[in-house]
Amino acid sequence: MIEIPTLETERLIFRAPKLEDLEAMEIFFSDPERVKFLGGTIKRGEVWRALLRTAGHWQIRGYGFWHLVDKTTGIMCGYTGFLKHIEYTEEELAWGVFKGYEGHGIAFEAAKKVRSVGVDFGIKAPISIIDPDNIRSRALAERLGAVIEDETIFMGESAVIYRHPTDS
Repeated sequence: MIEIPTLETERLIFRAPKLEDLEAMEIFFSDPERVKFLGGTIKRGEVWRALLRTAGHWQIRGYGFWHLVDKTTGIMCGYTGFLKHIEYTEEELAWGVFKGYEGHGIAFEAAKKVRSVGVDFGIKAPISIIDPDNIRSRALAERLGAVIEDETIFMGESAVIYRHPTDS
């Protein structure tokens, strides 16, 4: 079994998914505004399966999502990391922050840190697959230095493919 490394920044701890994250994830996935670009709301059973998929991705691919914990409160406040969809040939850098944490630079701090350790996992210039209407996520990708590489249909939905720079 692969051991998921713990990372830190000034405000965040990046750690492995845990059962105790289920409640925070349920709140996140029940908010239509938070998950409109992730396929919509899901119920407890699907949240449970999402948690299992997050942990399982690490075991199968050797990398995955870290759960973000606010150092001040000890509460899970989001996620970031890499995934490789079976439908796409490259690794994606993805992120999400929970209600109350947006607009504070948490996603930028987290994605920048994770991108910088990507080379440790053999990931040098990941992509981010973003819904064209997700203005906040697109702005974050651009703030991270990513540029539009393609516009496509991904899993039946319009998507913009951003390419991150190799010099993180």
